[in-house]
Amino acid sequence: MSESLADALKLEANRLGFDLVGIAPADAPDDLHFLRDWLAQGCAAEMGYMERQADARAHPSSILDGAQSVIMVGIVYCAQGPVPEEPHRGKIARYARGADYHALLWKRLDQLKAWLETQVPGVRARGVADTAPLLERDFARKAGLGWIGKNTMLISPKLGSFTLLGALLTDLRIEHDRPFAFDRCGTCTRCLDACPTDAFIAPHRLDARRCISYWTIEHRGPIDDAMATSLDGWVFGCDICQDVCPWNRKAPAGREPALAARPDWDNPDLLAWLELDEAGWQIMLRGSAQKRAKRAGLLRNACLVLGMRKVAEAETRLERLSENDADPTVRWAASWALNRLREG
Repeated sequence: MSESLADALKLEANRLGFDLVGIAPADAPDDLHFLRDWLAQGCAAEMGYMERQADARAHPSSILDGAQSVIMVGIVYCAQGPVPEEPHRGKIARYARGADYHALLWKRLDQLKAWLETQVPGVRARGVADTAPLLERDFARKAGLGWIGKNTMLISPKLGSFTLLGALLTDLRIEHDRPFAFDRCGTCTRCLDACPTDAFIAPHRLDARRCISYWTIEHRGPIDDAMATSLDGWVFGCDICQDVCPWNRKAPAGREPALAARPDWDNPDLLAWLELDEAGWQIMLRGSAQKRAKRAGLLRNACLVLGMRKVAEAETRLERLSENDADPTVRWAASWALNRLREG
């Protein structure tokens, strides 16, 4: 296809609200061997779907048969909110402080797909965001959007790393962009050094078994003591390795209102979380990416943080949860927190 279609597509993507857009060939990802090695070392922890999808990630054709091009897009999300100083308040990763990004990306990708269909009738395309077996960051680099930093995040030289990625796969061969060829991290190791749990076992190598984001979001059930005592106030995800990155110092704030942080999610009151009934949790999590951790995971994390910080005001509420909550994980976490709170 002509370069003019690529230019027009990028203009349309920008008009739809995407801050980044680039086009990569739909071929095998360059980093597939790193993925297989990472899985072989057990770094995926209990995320079995990563192993099950490993073969599917070998080529975009597993998502769209006959794929020729991968149109990578990105949206910058919310600016940094206030850092909680009160011990009863927790921290939520920035991407999850507003509306669920999946719905936003899917809607915009569907709109871009519809536009492409008007330009080339009969074209086949499929939009995906986070839930399909695609190595998004690798294809974003191949599409010229940035490089993959030592903290494994895609870093744009203009926009930093606080970006959400999506992809539109198509059977059209559209003019491809040049891959981003340089790693601009240089000798900097701030992200690696700042991780409180030493989750980076080497540059570009994250061990989920040590990662706060994994334990607060993906893991189900009780948490072992080594991690339960190391959450550093985080109750959903973690931004530490991005917060310290020099490339984020001058990164622009997001311009998408739907992703703007809700005031109660900038520094949530964890004591209030302990009071919420089931209906209250359903209301709070409606339209939120935090649904991934579910009520049990979020309450577990809140209990652990309050216990580690010895927040005395939580004692009565923790007692009630430890005795009466229907979920065994919540009962365990409340009991664990009570023991910590009552230690000498």
